[in-house]
Amino acid sequence: MVLCEDEIEVPATLRSHLSRGFRHILALSPEPLDLPDNITATGRVTNLIHDTRRPDAHVPAVNALINAVPEGTWLHYGFNAEFLFYPFCETRSVGEMLTFHAEERRDAMLAYVIDLYAPDLSTHPDAVSLDNAMFDRTGYYALGRKTADGSGYEERQLDFHGGLRWRMEEHVPADRRRIDRIALFRARKGLRLTADHRFNDPEYNTYACPWHHNLTCVMASFRAAKALARNPMSRDQISGFTWRNSTRFDWNGQQLLDLGLMEPGQWF
Repeated sequence: MVLCEDEIEVPATLRSHLSRGFRHILALSPEPLDLPDNITATGRVTNLIHDTRRPDAHVPAVNALINAVPEGTWLHYGFNAEFLFYPFCETRSVGEMLTFHAEERRDAMLAYVIDLYAPDLSTHPDAVSLDNAMFDRTGYYALGRKTADGSGYEERQLDFHGGLRWRMEEHVPADRRRIDRIALFRARKGLRLTADHRFNDPEYNTYACPWHHNLTCVMASFRAAKALARNPMSRDQISGFTWRNSTRFDWNGQQLLDLGLMEPGQWF
């Protein structure tokens, strides 16, 4: 499921997900999308009308999808101008990866949302540039996730931070600063997504099983950069996003693996 909040790079987002091998893609948008023939001709993309501009629009959409598909179906959700990367994604399909992940008795996969941004806002005022995308190669960290009553910490759950939400935190509400998201998961009766991109089943929110490390993936996302460049409270105070630890995004999974931004686990 791709929630199209605006028209920026919608075809590129859909083409990327098609290339990963998803069986079918639901593109949700407030108005009908005018998609190129090379996307519609695949027969694997369906445009559904949904108010994606409302706050937390992903919650009812994803929960409705969970209810609609057979139990055990693997699902993924993201937004336009977000691109999924996982270990060895250049040579292996998302289905191959999830088959292995399921064999390790995992029903969900943690993703890190890595912020992409254009190097020059005067040239790209919407902060989006596929040809010259940049991202932060350092500055990521994790904190223990406290239990609801604050008396301790959740088992195998962490709150991850970094990227633009960390560097520009004065412009980002505290409840929107995390970069972790359960982007791939299996549908199950009673499963519900919450507004903070967590699920009502604590095991779905874990980064690994108890006995060893598991696969993780990345959502390379222009979403935060777009919001910071557009929001009246931040746009006049931000001249650019690049800093000494910015590096060019090469659009391949190996770069993210080399920087430790996703984990291959036991998959080789």
